[in-house]
Amino acid sequence: MAAVEYTVADGVAHIELNRPESANSLDLALGVGLREAAERAAEDEGVRAVVLSGAGKRFCGGGDIASFADSKDTAGDLYELAVAGDAAVAAREALDKPVAVAVHGAVAGAGLGIMLAGDVVIAAEGTKFVVAYPKIGLNPDCGTSTLLPLAMGRQRALAFALRDQPLSADEAREQGLVAEVAADAGAPILGEGRELIEPRGGAK
Repeated sequence: MAAVEYTVADGVAHIELNRPESANSLDLALGVGLREAAERAAEDEGVRAVVLSGAGKRFCGGGDIASFADSKDTAGDLYELAVAGDAAVAAREALDKPVAVAVHGAVAGAGLGIMLAGDVVIAAEGTKFVVAYPKIGLNPDCGTSTLLPLAMGRQRALAFALRDQPLSADEAREQGLVAEVAADAGAPILGEGRELIEPRGGAK
């Protein structure tokens, strides 16, 4: 099973994080898959827009730190993962096509950077947002330290990061983290082509 699914319908490329068993946490395969999917969308002249979503119950639970439990070179593996994640975010930011992001369940850690690299974010009702980095003693990656202040403003971003307390979907909208809150985050984005590229997971 691919860590990232890529499909195209009606001129819309749908990129889906596809590690639902681990809350779509970022590992090397997912980071590389995200970058490659963004590059495919950029090269395809038939693609006019991109939708990013996540399979399962959560959009992205952050970096897959648990995967390094048995690593013989934890620092080296974490660095490799951070590089892959940053490359994935950079590839989407470089797209000259609009990127809409549908999030649900939870968005944590690296998931915030992955989300904010899009142009418009729609959150399902009940979605929780958390920085998470203070709990594991790591600096933000995937562009999060830059993208959060751009979305929320410096003071709100610092308070969100340093307090490390979750924001609800409505609070995230009020603070500029997302554009809209909907019962089903995919519905406002996918429109008439929804039956062809509907995200798995939805708001459940």
